[in-house]
Amino acid sequence: MDDAFSLLRQAVDLLPDDATAASGQTIADVREDIGRQEWEMVLAVLVEIGDVEPASPGFWQLLAEAARQMMLERSRRWCEWQGWEAQHGTVRATLSLVSADEGRRRTAFAGDGRLRPMWDIGHRTAEGEQSLDIARLWVEFAEELGPGETADVRLAPLRPEHWRHLKCGDVITMHEARPVAGTATIIEVLPPFT
Repeated sequence: MDDAFSLLRQAVDLLPDDATAASGQTIADVREDIGRQEWEMVLAVLVEIGDVEPASPGFWQLLAEAARQMMLERSRRWCEWQGWEAQHGTVRATLSLVSADEGRRRTAFAGDGRLRPMWDIGHRTAEGEQSLDIARLWVEFAEELGPGETADVRLAPLRPEHWRHLKCGDVITMHEARPVAGTATIIEVLPPFT
């Protein structure tokens, strides 16, 4: 297994030379950071570029392993998440959780993809009963999400093929138990990396 620094160098080579992050940093900037051995900066900028430019699952695997070796747990989890999306596609939604008075949840949950709630995405059993599908949940731009709060989220379905019918504007519901835990409106659906 290559060390984290070799992995980051390999990841740079998987991006086009004109790739640019939302902040304006370029592949040339990343190569300068490599020369200065600013490895955490290199990882952060590569992640930022990968969030803007379509990147392969292999790119994200390199970054995830580099982050693991650098003991950057949240970065590792995000890179693994992005690798999953590159392989299976992206589903983003705006999620509004019910308040603590209305639902069973009393505390916030970590927004880093560990929560695996059930979702009503319109499927029914042969008898016409509601059929729920499982998807991990990543909260964008926040460490956690609590009762009564709203945030944009990314969903990683256990069975992505069941979610292919969703489109922007569709409303789905989140369940952690019997009552509805939240309502989400789909804001983006993207195919896998090609």
